[in-house]
Amino acid sequence: MRQVVLDTETTGLDPAQGHRVIEIGCVEIVNRKLTNKHFHCYLNPDREIDTAAIEVHGITSAFLADKPRFYQLEQEFLDFVRGAELIIHNAPFDIGFLDAELARSDAGNQPMSAHCGVLDSLLLAREKHPGQRNNLDALCKRYGIDNTQRTLHGALLDAEILADLYLVMTSGQRDLLLGDEDNEADESSRASRRGQVARPSLRVVSASAEEITAHEQRLQEIDKVSPDGSLWRSAKAGK
Repeated sequence: MRQVVLDTETTGLDPAQGHRVIEIGCVEIVNRKLTNKHFHCYLNPDREIDTAAIEVHGITSAFLADKPRFYQLEQEFLDFVRGAELIIHNAPFDIGFLDAELARSDAGNQPMSAHCGVLDSLLLAREKHPGQRNNLDALCKRYGIDNTQRTLHGALLDAEILADLYLVMTSGQRDLLLGDEDNEADESSRASRRGQVARPSLRVVSASAEEITAHEQRLQEIDKVSPDGSLWRSAKAGK
C-alpha cells in the first residue's frame, strides 16, 4: 500500500480569485513505513502574495522570484503521486488549488482525482475527537508529536508532521511498526531534511526604548494591584 502525505502553501485562500500554489511538500509511506522519499518544491506564482499568507508561511515574492513555474515541475509532481492514496489535512483546500494549477497549465489536464485517491486526515481526526480542536498543532499536543520546529507553516515540514500523526492516529503505536534501528534512522533522516529546507529570512523587529519603558510601567501597575505580582516577571524568573 503506497500513500503520499501532501501539503501546500499558497498566495491566498481562494484559487477562484487567482491565488496560486507556491510550495508543495510530499512524504511517501509504503506499507505503513516512512520510506524517506519525498517531493518538495517552491514555485513562482507570477503574482503578489497576500500579507496574511506571508504571516502564516513566511514565503515572500522576492524569495520565489527565481523559482520554477508549476508547469515546469508538473510532470515530476504527478509522477511522484500517481497511483498513491494522498493523505491531506483539510483536503478540499489543497486539492482545489492543485486542480486549478493543472487546469491553468493545460486545459486538457485531468484533476487530481484521476491520478490518485484522497484521504482527508482532518475528517478522520474529527471522527476520533468530535467537538475538539483538530488542527495540526492541537493534534501534535494530543498525540505527543514533536512540532517544536514549526514556528512557521511549511509544506514539507507539515507533511512530515502529518505523516507521524496519521500513523499514530490509525495505529496507536507507531514505534511497534518499526524496529529500533529503522525508527532511529527515520527520525535522523527526517530531522536532516527539515534542516535542509531553504526558507526565506524573516525581518526581526526589536522593541524601541519607548516601548520597553511602557512595558515596564505596565508590569509595575500589575505588581501593585495583583497579590501574586506579574506573571510575566514570574515566568522570566523561572518560577
